[in-house]
Amino acid sequence: QVQLVESGGGLVQAGGSLRLSCAASGRTFSSYYMGWFRQAPGTEREFVGRINWSYGSTRYADSVKGRFTISRDNAKNTMYLQMNSLKPEDTAIYYCAAMNIYARVDYWGQGTPVTVSS
Repeated sequence: QVQLVESGGGLVQAGGSLRLSCAASGRTFSSYYMGWFRQAPGTEREFVGRINWSYGSTRYADSVKGRFTISRDNAKNTMYLQMNSLKPEDTAIYYCAAMNIYARVDYWGQGTPVTVSS
């Protein structure tokens, strides 16, 4: 089992920045990737980005490329999502995920809300 706890969500004006954190505990060594997803009201959950836990390589959705950056601190078992140049359409619940080698989600966090006002 892997437990994931997100933090750092909140209200920010368009053009502003936020940094989300995801603290992992449990069998974290079993996860190949860690990822971020988001879900806006009335929409399906969508992929935001992921990081290879060992090598640090990243991949992003086109909608956030160049604005969002994923990083991790292996010693703290924590992943971060730095979000810059935020837009109202980034408003969503942001979820942290532990993913296997096939990039399928094995575990979800509880989510943290991000609201971007125009």
